[in-house]
Amino acid sequence: MLTGEIRNKVDKIWTDMWAGGITNPLTVIEQLTYLMFIRSLDEKELEIETMEALSGETLPNIFPQDEEGQSMRWSKFKTKDPREIYDIVGTKVFPFIKSMNGENASAFSRYMQDALFLIPTPQILQKVITGLDELYEHDIKNLDMQGDLYEYMLSKLSTAGQNGQFRTPRHIREMMVRLLAPTPTDRICDPACGTAGFLVSSAEYIREEYESEMTGEQWEHFAGEMFTGFDTDRTMLRLSAMNLMLHSITHPKIEYVDSVSKQNNISSAFEIILANPPFTGTIDAESIHDNLKTVTNTKKTELLFVALFLRMLRKGGRCACIVPDGVLFGATKAHKALRKELVENHKLQAVISMPGGVFKPYAGVSTAVLVFTKTGAGGTDKVWYYDMKADGYSLDDKRSPIEANDIPDILARFHDLEGEVDRKPTDQSFFVDKAAIVANDYDLSINRYKEIVYEKVEYDPPQVILDRLDKLNLEIASKMEELRGLIDG
Repeated sequence: MLTGEIRNKVDKIWTDMWAGGITNPLTVIEQLTYLMFIRSLDEKELEIETMEALSGETLPNIFPQDEEGQSMRWSKFKTKDPREIYDIVGTKVFPFIKSMNGENASAFSRYMQDALFLIPTPQILQKVITGLDELYEHDIKNLDMQGDLYEYMLSKLSTAGQNGQFRTPRHIREMMVRLLAPTPTDRICDPACGTAGFLVSSAEYIREEYESEMTGEQWEHFAGEMFTGFDTDRTMLRLSAMNLMLHSITHPKIEYVDSVSKQNNISSAFEIILANPPFTGTIDAESIHDNLKTVTNTKKTELLFVALFLRMLRKGGRCACIVPDGVLFGATKAHKALRKELVENHKLQAVISMPGGVFKPYAGVSTAVLVFTKTGAGGTDKVWYYDMKADGYSLDDKRSPIEANDIPDILARFHDLEGEVDRKPTDQSFFVDKAAIVANDYDLSINRYKEIVYEKVEYDPPQVILDRLDKLNLEIASKMEELRGLIDG
């Protein structure tokens, strides 16, 4: 975990960039990402040189071996005069990382072609380089901390994107990963990946649970094809590739794809899908893939994405995704068709209703987590509901930590569903039979099935209340007399 001191150092770097005129948080993170990448290349080059010295073999280098090539290394330019640093980074290093190919290509460098170097002055660049260097030299001790550092930076993205996409809080992602419990052999996808938070949380879970027993083959799978993410925002793709790199995933499949369009033909490919698809977007009807329209004929992205998850999962594959409440009770044909598909043709396991403040300060929209398994042959006999009232944070714009937190209870109960059988609709979690869902036109909203117990409150008779008020009035009158006496005296 990051200490307060590290957070303060990141905030200081942030303030320096803000003071220099870079006020868009996304631009700040993007520019810091480039510099972190430039530094990481030098770190890798140092590792290569150490290996060469130990083995006596000549290994392929990242930087050209001539004087100009070596001058582009972080360790060589960081102590120079600010104007010289600015010139080297702007005219040499930046064009170099934009054109990296072949052996040195990474998911990150693939999305560098349209990147822009926007740090405005040599002084600001020097401050940022010094700040980052101090963080790495003195505070960032391991890969986990690098990931935490980046996560802290990403947490400053407090505005939703144009298409209604926004960052899913880390604790919600971790809950969803733990609901599905991925294994080292799974292929995991987020078709609306943003900054790759779900993929990173999955990677952290797998390392935490399986690190000591993973085979070489599984580690190779982990570094590459285990993780797939799609997005239509190149800035997000750069951030997500960097985020994954900082978590030892060097060659993920991170691609520019409009997931619900005709350009995405992937089907039956993944064991796990974790996603928080965009809520407010609608897309051009012509570009929507036909096989999604057969499930739910709509232009609403939140419906199309759920249909897409079903298509992209293998049989037996599982999904945990966030949907706005409207998906659960919407009355259009498209809404009903999608819910019927989930309930009749696959296995809908759980609907976890989340409170409206979970996505503040981005939005106050009420949402739920759907957990389902692709079967193609039904399997829903009853659906488990949970009414999450607290997630460990206040439900206002500040989202301050609080004690109340239902997430541990959700995980414990979900992984012991046999113990839930006798719970009633008046409890916080309970089962609903498929027959009841069908009878309610496939309405999946928790309010349709939850029963609220009203406590009977006994009030005193009116005469007793009036006597009490008379007594209070007399007390107030006597105190007023006392006050007047003090003032007059």
